[in-house]
Amino acid sequence: MSRLFGRWIDRRIEAYQTDLMQKYCDEVESMYTKMRGWRHDYHNHIQAMQASMALGRYEEVKEYLRLLNDDLTTVDTVVKTGRVMVDAILNGKLSLAARHEIPVNAKAKIPADCRVSDVDLCVVIGNLLDNAIEENRKLEASKRFIRVYIGTKNTYLYIAVTNAAGRRQEKTGARFLSSKGSMHGFGLSRVEGIVKKQEGVFTADSEDGGFTAEVLLPL
Repeated sequence: MSRLFGRWIDRRIEAYQTDLMQKYCDEVESMYTKMRGWRHDYHNHIQAMQASMALGRYEEVKEYLRLLNDDLTTVDTVVKTGRVMVDAILNGKLSLAARHEIPVNAKAKIPADCRVSDVDLCVVIGNLLDNAIEENRKLEASKRFIRVYIGTKNTYLYIAVTNAAGRRQEKTGARFLSSKGSMHGFGLSRVEGIVKKQEGVFTADSEDGGFTAEVLLPL
């Protein structure tokens, strides 16, 4: 019986990861389509400004440049970690946070020698950000925030996500018990499982007003 249950769990995990990777591929395509579209329009922008310059409409050119700068800034806010699939999930979640009026400060760079798979990284980052967004949505807009840092710490890949939260949550096993009495943190259990498989370190800390999750994965 336990063997059948184990196989069922394995199939569910495999289906979950397959669906996850397809979603990330779609996010990558959407992100790069937007960037290709801007490059495609580049020559049209140049021609428009040259025409205005030839007619001496310098204020018009100045305003056009301002609008282009705003548009380019939007394109450049895409976080580039060095791993395409991770870029997809990270930027997809940051876009979702923006739609829910959650300010995000993100800095992320994954070293070239990092041997953790794209699937594992996407599961970790995706679940941490899902939890962060979920907690923020419970709060009024003025109190919302998410901070993301991905980089290196000694011989480890270091991932930290801090987000606004309500009251301090009590931890029960790998999950946290919210003030409403419901179990919160199934995603954190998924993260903990990946970290254990990679022989890394996972910590999560809840306090009034904030929640921080930290992951260390051997490079």
